[in-house]
Amino acid sequence: MSKQSAGILLYRMYDDQLQVFLVHPGGPYFVKKDNGAWSIPKGEFDSEEDPEAAAKREFEEETGQRVNGNFTELQPVKQKSGKTVHAWAIEGDIDHTQIVSNLFEMEWPPRSGKKQSFPEIDRAGWFDIETAKVKIIPGQSSLLDELQTIV
Repeated sequence: MSKQSAGILLYRMYDDQLQVFLVHPGGPYFVKKDNGAWSIPKGEFDSEEDPEAAAKREFEEETGQRVNGNFTELQPVKQKSGKTVHAWAIEGDIDHTQIVSNLFEMEWPPRSGKKQSFPEIDRAGWFDIETAKVKIIPGQSSLLDELQTIV
């Protein structure tokens, strides 16, 4: 079975314009990547966990913040890697400068035998839909399209 992730597409209206909250992956492989690298806050879950609960957990782990309210389930999307992403949209507003991400550990530099810790996400931001479509991983762009039809 292919891997599955669950995440939250947080959105707000700002100056009468729809904006979405996206995160940039941390770690050395993404330092210089921007367009096509951002994502909704999400993470993997196993078949024993409720996907919506996983989405809420992952959002908090990656941002250090919780969101509450009425979640709208979006159509799952399949990324180029084969991973299926389940997502829920919710209107809300958080301070993107105050995120606190959990850490992951990896060998860095490669084949050095040294382990280093990196934040799962290194920054976050609010983007209008057109900018978000450039920033987001291509496999997640249809989530933005669907959001536009329901907001």
